[in-house]
Amino acid sequence: MKQKEKKKVNEQKENQDINEEPREAEDPARADYNKGKELRAAGDEAQAASFFHNALVGFEQNGDDQGVANASDQLGDICAARQNHEKAIAHYQRAYTICDKENDMFSLIALQKKMGAAQRALKQYDKAVNIYLNVIDIYAGYNNPAGTVNVMEELAKLYLEMGERQKSADTYRTIASIHKNFKHNIQAQEFMDKAVQVEQDAV
Repeated sequence: MKQKEKKKVNEQKENQDINEEPREAEDPARADYNKGKELRAAGDEAQAASFFHNALVGFEQNGDDQGVANASDQLGDICAARQNHEKAIAHYQRAYTICDKENDMFSLIALQKKMGAAQRALKQYDKAVNIYLNVIDIYAGYNNPAGTVNVMEELAKLYLEMGERQKSADTYRTIASIHKNFKHNIQAQEFMDKAVQVEQDAV
């Protein structure tokens, strides 16, 4: 290569390096959140909780509502696993409020299920029933029979815990009818059998 051409190539390379924007360092709050997820996946929930808490503070300072919702959701899961259901509900509720403003329906459904499970664990049965019924209505609006059936099955179990055997049996029969509409005859019969068993156990 001629000296003049070599000099030109070097100048172009230097200019390219100068003009390139430096890569942005990962946001500390996001880094803490990702580390928390990594630790939680590895089973170290105590350390994960610490990182999620730091991430939550950072997201709050940054005005990152989505980050706040995600960190709150993770902290809620950790609290629920520790059987600290009151605190779990508080975290879930905070995430729910943000997702509600964003009209993030899928996240709202997931959070309602988690809050329902936590309230069920606290024996706050009426609140849990209302949540499950609300989720069932949402699934019905989306024409999601699979989601409807899954939540209705949890509702039937909840009614049993409450001693409401007839309501439990009726719910199992409704599930059976949904399966029957889709010609899922085996599943339909299974839930009809559950309904009968629940009623027989009450005698």
